[in-house]
Amino acid sequence: MPALPALKGVFFITGTDTEVGKTWVSCRLLERAREAGLSCYGLKPVAAGCEDTEEGLRNEDAVNLMAASSVQLPYDVVNPVALKAAIAPHIAAQQEGRRITLAQLAGYVRGAISSHPADLILVEGAGGWRVPLNDREMLAGLAVELSLPVIQVVGMKLGCINHAILTAEAIQADGLRYTGTVANCFGDMDVREENLLTLRQHLPGAFTVI
Repeated sequence: MPALPALKGVFFITGTDTEVGKTWVSCRLLERAREAGLSCYGLKPVAAGCEDTEEGLRNEDAVNLMAASSVQLPYDVVNPVALKAAIAPHIAAQQEGRRITLAQLAGYVRGAISSHPADLILVEGAGGWRVPLNDREMLAGLAVELSLPVIQVVGMKLGCINHAILTAEAIQADGLRYTGTVANCFGDMDVREENLLTLRQHLPGAFTVI
């Protein structure tokens, strides 16, 4: 696996879709930061698909981020909005009689960052870029509200070129800095190298293959 960069700063992690490896990549970035002697942690502001435990609802992605972090935070700081059903967050919230807003999520993230400064902080989204939070707001608005540079995780599978380019265009159209791409090569893919070359040619910023 090529070495991932030891990043510094606060970044928003998005993906071309759900199940493309956002959390896996985030954990590798956090581990790389730890190896470089940097303080770091990940946040999962909203997570759908949580299990009941003795401590309350827990999401596997959030737990994995905590395990990869050097700064240990309480679970409810890492994942302040935990939803039980593994479905779109706005629908899961509706089923629980809850409403998620950008103002709430931005407040949670700002609070975590101000109370727990670190060399690297990753704010991981849910699903892809255009995921609704409610009937008016998208989760992408969190990155906009916080003016965070964005790293895109591309799951290397059929259709990824279209998804990746459209996502990059949407990120830039929202006025954010597209920092780079991590191409996550899970499973087998026909003409993978040709697909990677195409993505390198069309996506802005740094490009890493893992």
